[in-house]
Amino acid sequence: MDWTAGYTSDIEYTAGMYKEQSPVHLNLVCALNGIEAPPLDRPYTYFELGFGRGLTANVLAASHPNGSFYAADFNPTHVAGARALADAAGLDNLTLLENSFEELAQGKAGALPQFDYISLHGIYSWVTAENRSHIVAFIGRYLKPGGVVYLSYNAMPGWAAMFPLQRLLVEYADAHPGSSSMQIDGASAFIERMRGANSVFLNTNPSLAPRLDVLKSGNRQYLVHEYMHKHWQPLYHADVARDLAQAKLDFCGSANLPFVFPQLYITPERQALLASVAEPALRETVTDYLLNTGFRKDVFVRGARKMNELRRGEVLGQFSATLLVPRKDVTLTMTTPLGKLEGKPELYDPVCDVLADGPQTLNGLQARLLEHGITGGSMLQSLVLLASSEQVAIYPTSHVNAQGAVANAQRMNRVLASYVRYSEDYRALVSPLLGNGVQATVFDRLVYGILTEPGMAQPVDVEAVLVKVWQAMSAMGRKMQVKGVTLDSDADNLAALRPHVENIVNDKLPLWRQWQML
Repeated sequence: MDWTAGYTSDIEYTAGMYKEQSPVHLNLVCALNGIEAPPLDRPYTYFELGFGRGLTANVLAASHPNGSFYAADFNPTHVAGARALADAAGLDNLTLLENSFEELAQGKAGALPQFDYISLHGIYSWVTAENRSHIVAFIGRYLKPGGVVYLSYNAMPGWAAMFPLQRLLVEYADAHPGSSSMQIDGASAFIERMRGANSVFLNTNPSLAPRLDVLKSGNRQYLVHEYMHKHWQPLYHADVARDLAQAKLDFCGSANLPFVFPQLYITPERQALLASVAEPALRETVTDYLLNTGFRKDVFVRGARKMNELRRGEVLGQFSATLLVPRKDVTLTMTTPLGKLEGKPELYDPVCDVLADGPQTLNGLQARLLEHGITGGSMLQSLVLLASSEQVAIYPTSHVNAQGAVANAQRMNRVLASYVRYSEDYRALVSPLLGNGVQATVFDRLVYGILTEPGMAQPVDVEAVLVKVWQAMSAMGRKMQVKGVTLDSDADNLAALRPHVENIVNDKLPLWRQWQML
């Protein structure tokens, strides 16, 4: 019997950290859309379906000691790796299961509690229709009333042109037995030959060009898991909404925060068109046609309780915001899911100036912005766009200072830093303040590990850290590269490393301390 059900399993998935899956982010989505969410200042439960390498599950458990986290994957290699990470960090609030969606839906994973949150990233459009029904059955069986579901998936119509190409990849793989990595390499090379032979299909679909480029040079682990499934099927939102309605779920909104402000991306003509569509799922699907959406990050709630504007304002006022980059590095040319947007200095500069003083509650921030004549609505929109461009984090204050959060997060961070010795995977560190992971380069994690060594001198000596980073890299057999040329001498490597270490010590370290990471 084939336990994979057509899903590629001979190569591990990438070790990604997906911040949208965090309870703090999901509660923000609910608040922005006027929906009550589970409280985070008391015990709650969370389940991730199909956790891949398990980085997200580990990061969330480490930063949320109030939560009891569960996660399942059917790939034993993934489960073993995720357990090793959790054990190394001493997590006691994360249970990792090796089960299929069918086993979970039928209650064969042992005694499970009811869950406040259930999340799955990308999986829904990669598996069979039968497995999608098992996922819905699991949600129907285990999600609490008022519980939140995060479900991201490849969406139509944005993937329409890719359908024939994905089919060709799978057909090529079937005709060329071997490892998935060999198959994706062979298929990619074959498609390049088709381009060279002036394939009418490839050359008359210009939207394929960026995907063809990724296919040629992208991460092989990602490409295998993205394209090499027999049951790969981008989905329409209307169909997903109908599926989840069977588990009594209502659509809340997108985890892409800017979508809460339709005036940013929907012209008046399009707004008039959408206003004429009464049925919510159809209206959301029509929006996807207007935008040619290729990936959705949907949030659903079982028994959505609508807030009035007074209650919504009270809830949002208790969230906090902090800069994710030094004030000097903030740019008002923001790259967001809506494309590039330009912020107005008269609005964004005062917001960022106040945040430069440290984390602020939205109520406190609003009070300080009154002298600039900035309204609450304008402030909120600016924060959302800054957050969407990875320059600001917004998080509910209620989860801050949970007992054990700082100790758990710092233990996990030391483990993530130590893993740099083996690979460049796990590109994240944990912030207990933000209740989430933050992206971390190899240099970030090397420096973090050095800063947490016993007896590390204070204040931090950049030169001492620089030397230790190079010693660590040299011991691992790694060297710096400049313009594709590998550097050999110690002096050249130290010179190339210096700006990275100076940036971390001078700019990132103060933020890490602010975020309770050190």
